[in-house]
Amino acid sequence: MSEFIEWQALGNVLLFGLIVGAGLPTLFALGVRSLAGPGARGEDGQVTLGRKIVAYACFGAVVLAVVGAVAYIAAGGH
Repeated sequence: MSEFIEWQALGNVLLFGLIVGAGLPTLFALGVRSLAGPGARGEDGQVTLGRKIVAYACFGAVVLAVVGAVAYIAAGGH
């Protein structure tokens, strides 16, 4: 049965499926939660600088992954 299954390709599909299918939405949710979650605002009503940095880093990573994937597909990748 293993002669019909390419285990390395199956592993790649599983890995990238987990990263893109669960990892990117989780990263985006972390960014949203850091901006709007409990305790996000200080006593002056503003979001703290540390939370803004975490949120923008999460959003930037998600945007970079999406743009990179689109560029890869547009360049002829599969």
